[in-house]
Amino acid sequence: MAADQASALRKLAAEKKDGKRAPTRTIAITSGKGGVGKTSLAVSLSIALAQGGKTKVTLLDADLGLANINVILGIIPQFNLYHVIKGKKKLRDIVIDVPEGIKIIAGASGFHQLANLDIKQRKEFIDEFQTIEGDDFMIIDTGAGVSQNVLSFVVAADEVIVVTTPEPTAITDAYGIIKSIASQTNDKVIRLVVNRVQSVSEAKRVAQRIINIAGQFLNIKIENLGFVFEDPMVPKSVRNQKPFIVGFPKSKASVCVQLIADRIANRPSEIKGGGLSSFLKNLFKSEELEEEEETAE
Repeated sequence: MAADQASALRKLAAEKKDGKRAPTRTIAITSGKGGVGKTSLAVSLSIALAQGGKTKVTLLDADLGLANINVILGIIPQFNLYHVIKGKKKLRDIVIDVPEGIKIIAGASGFHQLANLDIKQRKEFIDEFQTIEGDDFMIIDTGAGVSQNVLSFVVAADEVIVVTTPEPTAITDAYGIIKSIASQTNDKVIRLVVNRVQSVSEAKRVAQRIINIAGQFLNIKIENLGFVFEDPMVPKSVRNQKPFIVGFPKSKASVCVQLIADRIANRPSEIKGGGLSSFLKNLFKSEELEEEEETAE
């Protein structure tokens, strides 16, 4: 299965458009509430997509409140996007290559500075990101909840994965973030992952409930991307500061994440164009909107 995934990814990455490599697919991973395992899933999913070394994946930490990616991987970034925005570092200086086969970009407080950049600075910032445009995927780990900071990244990305658990509060909050996304855009590809399920039937029941409600009240289609079993190896991996898909590759959770990665890899992006420059331009638009709303208040 891993070989099939790698083959599909290489085929996708090799597609040419106007003589150029296919643009980087940007996928935002978000949740309606904290504590549903979003960041742990984002890290292991990124690694699963990159397994075999033939697929280039960058994981962007866009959780402005908690830098949990660092904790899960057991690393302490010396620099982040703030240093790039201030012109103190180039993007390549802050990108961290980790042994798990992916690259990490620490966001920290840097994104708060985007609204303050002038046109020239924004162009330079976009140009910096285009230096990694050759990557196949950029996975964006957003914060939890429905704040404008979170929605900015979600709306800017090509695709969105909403993570929930079977808990009633998590389901309600998952619907809340989906509703917020729908209020800002009607053409977003939204997929759902149900984490920490006890059985296949529970996963299907939870996913179908959210899909039905979103279809009925929001008139949007949510795709069921898959589920991840409750697995004691996941919290153990967090304590060990090693992603569960690396520390326990045969565990139930790891097998589930690999299946999800296969589905993503074998479903070419439905977004035409896109890429990192498009992601950043959309992000700037969201920042401008937020600034205008704050000024109006």
